[in-house]
Amino acid sequence: MKWRIISDSSCDIFDLDHKPDDLYFSTVPFVITVDDRDFVDDDTVDVSELVSAMLVSKKSFTSCPSPAEWIREFGNEGDVFAVTISANLSGSYNSACTAKQMVLEEDPDRKIEILNSRGTGPSLNMIIHKLRDLILQGLTFEEVCQRIHEYMEDHKLIFALSSYHNLVNNGRMPKIAGIVLGHLGLWGVGIASEEGTIKMKKIAKGGKRTLQVIMNDFKERVANKGCIVISHCNNEEFAANLRKAVMSIYPDMEVRIMNTRGLCSYYAEQGGIIVGF
Repeated sequence: MKWRIISDSSCDIFDLDHKPDDLYFSTVPFVITVDDRDFVDDDTVDVSELVSAMLVSKKSFTSCPSPAEWIREFGNEGDVFAVTISANLSGSYNSACTAKQMVLEEDPDRKIEILNSRGTGPSLNMIIHKLRDLILQGLTFEEVCQRIHEYMEDHKLIFALSSYHNLVNNGRMPKIAGIVLGHLGLWGVGIASEEGTIKMKKIAKGGKRTLQVIMNDFKERVANKGCIVISHCNNEEFAANLRKAVMSIYPDMEVRIMNTRGLCSYYAEQGGIIVGF
């Protein structure tokens, strides 16, 4: 293989369509531990069962892919792009960087670029598809590197959650904010900061108001990339309504809807929405 795109499982996809013959794509899984049970975030993960287990769990946490898992997927040949969840949310990026160093010690001529998405779910999805498109253009490794970093500079992410238990318990969100929002039955709408951290933006009551907040954010921050990706955790209705609202204003926009895999389901929780643009 001439090219390899490897992502951690926060990308919410298992395979990449319209790949050229010389492109290999694969993902390395997080592991979600709920009480004493491990859910490996690969193509065998049962998200419905994971979400149900989380609802009654007393303790849960996630484990990022090890350097050994990244090394296995880097393989022995080919130019590599590794895409990870935000380095400020997980150790996945550092693990991939360690893997790169280990591979280059054995084979200094390998070309490996580690990409910190500064987001999750849709962020990785859009980066992966852009990498594929750049490779299809016949660009060199160095040209793809330059173009993908330029593309990532303008990427934005917004999310809407009605449950915050796992974000609070894993230190991703202030405890008091999660308690207040949870008890009031409100949706918290947040964005990924430029550094890839979680930044709360608005509090909304009900799905209609939440959708309006998201649409206002699109207008404020200029959704101009021609594509919006929506990941949802068991909330197809909201995702479909959001796509309809987007296309009523941006009729030429490509809008992709995905189900969250295990890792994003763990943090989005039941009904959560994550949107990249």
